[in-house]
Parts: sequence; structure tokens; C-alpha cells
Amino acid sequence: MTTPDRSAGAELIRAEPGVALWRRIVHVIEAEITDGTHPPGAKLPTEAQFSARFGVNRHTVRRALEELSRSGLVRVEQGRGSFVAEDVLDYAVAPRTRFSEWIRRHNKEPSGRILDLREIAADATVAAGLGIRTGARVIRLERLGMADGRPVSLGTHHFPAARFPGLLAALQSAVTITEALARAGVSDYRRQVTRVTARLPQPNEAELLRTPRNRPLLITENVNVDQNGAVVEFGVSRYPTPRVQIVFEP
Repeated sequence: MTTPDRSAGAELIRAEPGVALWRRIVHVIEAEITDGTHPPGAKLPTEAQFSARFGVNRHTVRRALEELSRSGLVRVEQGRGSFVAEDVLDYAVAPRTRFSEWIRRHNKEPSGRILDLREIAADATVAAGLGIRTGARVIRLERLGMADGRPVSLGTHHFPAARFPGLLAALQSAVTITEALARAGVSDYRRQVTRVTARLPQPNEAELLRTPRNRPLLITENVNVDQNGAVVEFGVSRYPTPRVQIVFEP
């Protein structure tokens, strides 16, 4: 990325007399994003660099970046800087929604990182989702899903431990949940229920998903069943907006 010199930057924002300085900077950065000077996902210059380029104070630059963030064109990651927003990924909720297939459909490479994997006692919410008694043993998997190395989902998955005695070990070594379930005897499964809500992220969620604290997350509660209709998984997934939008398919 090439940063124009200060005189060129100052000339650009002088071209709109009568318009607030911060808004003139917004127009310049918008134009540069549109023409590909700053491509999707690229890190923008720092406030200090923009300030020097345009010959304005950092408060003016900060106001411009805040406006670009509100419009969804730029995302600000605390401690990392400002980035051009990527294209929105449509997450299609269908009977056989699979994470890897979803990401590859957008010509991106899927990957994941296990954050937590252990056996615990089911609380009332998990027990209701799995159709088991409160306190029964369940396998809990928390996983960060990524597209081209960018986090796009944070999922907490629960499986009935009594039904799948070998699943914990399978989840430790399998690349995907689908592969782990296949090793445990579930050749296929489908989505039975999806509930969608939204809320602001908790601090750890914002950090893991690299999303601002003031941007809501899309939350899905999912129940997956096998070919006989028996529940195999209850999960809660969080998706950062506007990086992901949920689409329901018949």
C-alpha cells in the first residue's frame, strides 16, 4: 500500500470548501477503498499517519474513522488498528449446514481452533436442548471458526456423553465436528431447530472475534438430530456483524 505525500493529501481535502474537515477525509478514504487503494481486509494507515498526510490533528482523523466504522466500511480492532471491512459472508441456515462448506462457498479457506474441550455436567439450558436430565454428563466443545485466518464464528457445542463414549477423543483429533461424529457412529445429521437473537459481545468474545464491543453479535441456538430424529448436538454460535449475515433457506 502506497501512502500519498502530505501535500497531495492536504490538496485533496481542500477540494471541498464548506464541508467539515473530518467529512472531507471520509470522502477521500471512501474513494480510495472503492478504487482498490485499500482492498478488503487491508490495514489502514494509523491516525498519526493520516494526520500527517492530511495536515490535520488526530482528533479530526479519529472522527472520520469513527464515521467510516459506523457506516460499516471500516472496522476498528482495539489495540490492532483500523481495517477495511471484508465482504459480508452469507451464512445459509439449511438442513445440512456445515461450516467448512459454508466458508469454501465464499472461496475462502476454512480453519478452526479448539478453545475448550472437556466433559461437564449439563445445566438446565443444555439439558433441555439435548433432551436429557439436568446434571447428566455432556461433552462441551468451544471452537473458533475462521475464514482465511479471520475469525467468523465462536461456537459452543454440546453432545450427550453417555451416547457417544468415544466422541471426546474423536473431537481432539478430527478436523471437523462432522468427521468426529462419523467416527462416533453418526453418518449424517441435520438441523432441526435454529433460533436467532442478537446482543453485544462480552469482552472475551469481542477479543476472540476481533470485533468492536459496540457491534452486536448474531447468536444462534441450534439443535441437530440424526437420521432417526435423535438429538446429537445442542450448540450456541456467535457471529460478528457486519462480517456475517444469516440467511434462511427452505
